[in-house]
Amino acid sequence: MTTNKNTSHKPRARELGLPFTGVTGPHNAITDVANVAVGLHSVCEDAPRPGRPLPVRTGVTTIVPHPQADIPVPVFAGVHRFNGNGEMTGTHWIEDGGYFLGPIAITNTHSVGMAHHATIKWMLERYRSTYHGSRPRWIMPVIAETFDGILNDINALALTEADVRAALDKAATGPVAEGNTGGGTSMIAYGFKGGTGTSSRCLTIADRKYTLGVLVQANNGQRDWLTVCGVPVGRHMTDIAPGADMAERGSIIVIIATDIPMAPHQLQRLARRGTIGIGRNGTPGGNNSGDIFLAFSTANAEPLRDTPPALRCLEMVDNDQFDPIYMAVVDAVEEAVINAMLAAETMPGTIDGRLGIEAIPHDRLVKIMRDYSRLEISA
Repeated sequence: MTTNKNTSHKPRARELGLPFTGVTGPHNAITDVANVAVGLHSVCEDAPRPGRPLPVRTGVTTIVPHPQADIPVPVFAGVHRFNGNGEMTGTHWIEDGGYFLGPIAITNTHSVGMAHHATIKWMLERYRSTYHGSRPRWIMPVIAETFDGILNDINALALTEADVRAALDKAATGPVAEGNTGGGTSMIAYGFKGGTGTSSRCLTIADRKYTLGVLVQANNGQRDWLTVCGVPVGRHMTDIAPGADMAERGSIIVIIATDIPMAPHQLQRLARRGTIGIGRNGTPGGNNSGDIFLAFSTANAEPLRDTPPALRCLEMVDNDQFDPIYMAVVDAVEEAVINAMLAAETMPGTIDGRLGIEAIPHDRLVKIMRDYSRLEISA
């Protein structure tokens, strides 16, 4: 089981001297955004179950807006699908209604149903006064997935209601454990071990300070595409076995959170810019990839009401202020993917001869970046 604290620290991108731009929050994580919490829970077994080909090695990641609220707080949101070979529930209503209610959960492809069921049950208990009153209410949480069936016995359907609830109950602010954690436990990125990654950026708009943060579940790309800060790193590491064949088989989920006040149509525009962020790492959005993005704002917070006002007043940033916000999204997404790969640990293969997936070697990466004069002098 994982927690929100790293148990064995590996240097992140900036600690290695990779020249990512922008000012980050204190944890360089999505939790730098006020009123955003993250929970992680992994389910890992040492050996395959009887008659099964792989061990169970999977998990779930939860992102909870307004985690201290006793009444559900709708958050304005926008979504974007770059390549649609994947799933994110609740997006039809986000596109029409402009908001979602409750947590986001990210897991493996075959556990979407369990995560959806467990999240609803958690909300029924967490917000008892709201959902057990005289007025019937529906719950439609956001559940997203990427495929971990190369390293995990995905057909064992091992994720349980208790596992999902554990991730929801553990949601906290502060540092976020990356790599082989939560829903990212067995994910693969660019032929190396991938998983959970995060980053943040600080901005000032009209003399007011804001934060934008992203969390990715990186399971996309193939080795020869991998680009780091403009350097074609993957082409220099083709000698390291990717474990699976070179073709892309995975997906990426990108969650963008901010406390900048935005309307739903603006958040949709923000979500689209996440595409450029993953493109910087080299992916063209492969045919087998589900590249799905969600952006939400914790601003304009107003708890769910039985009798909402007929007219609402909201604050929103002017469109002319968006260029630095777009750049912050692109930079943070690019960095979060690399953070996921740098934090990841090699996952061994199995006794039946299946190959494992290696973590990207830090020393090789640093040398390549130095050869291209793309390393900070202090590194």
